[in-house]
Amino acid sequence: QILGKVYAVLSDEKQRVVYDETGTVDEEAEALQDGRDWLQYWQLLFKVTVKDIEDFQKSYKNSAEELADVKAAYMNFKGDMDRIMESVMCVDYTDEPRIREMIEQAIDSGELPSFKAFVKESKQKMMSRRRRAEKEAKEAKKTKDELGLSGENDLQALIKSRSRDREKEMDNFLAQLEAKYGNSAKKGGKKTSAKKRKA
Repeated sequence: QILGKVYAVLSDEKQRVVYDETGTVDEEAEALQDGRDWLQYWQLLFKVTVKDIEDFQKSYKNSAEELADVKAAYMNFKGDMDRIMESVMCVDYTDEPRIREMIEQAIDSGELPSFKAFVKESKQKMMSRRRRAEKEAKEAKKTKDELGLSGENDLQALIKSRSRDREKEMDNFLAQLEAKYGNSAKKGGKKTSAKKRKA
């Protein structure tokens, strides 16, 4: 609703002028009373499916943009592959040989300096990074399977699932508050009346 009102004000010339001059909004203005289902509207504007993400990954991998991001990460993190692999978009541990080759070619051509952290990285550190990444991948798959997510709309399903979980948490929290303070308030009321009777 808030985003809807912001959009309505900014897209209505008269409302925008009033807001620019006064810093206030006429809540009764026609522009704000169009009956639009704003939630549905924003979902249409910003709907993202797993297929969209996969299509982006395909276009991003081995692109000039990815190469620029890899070089920037290499420079920012002084050749630390742990941090490079964490910061570059759409990569997992299976991409490491490809990312490493990009960097090596850029070093050989003189585009990038030779950082010790990259050139002299120990095999133990490489294996540790791989084990950590494999463990995370297994955990992610397990979570996905537990939530029953599959197909093009699994991102949407995940969002709905998390929303339901948050609602349950809130309900539980409110129930705990009611149990704790609701009952004590009633007890407190009885004690007060008892004291009055004694007086």
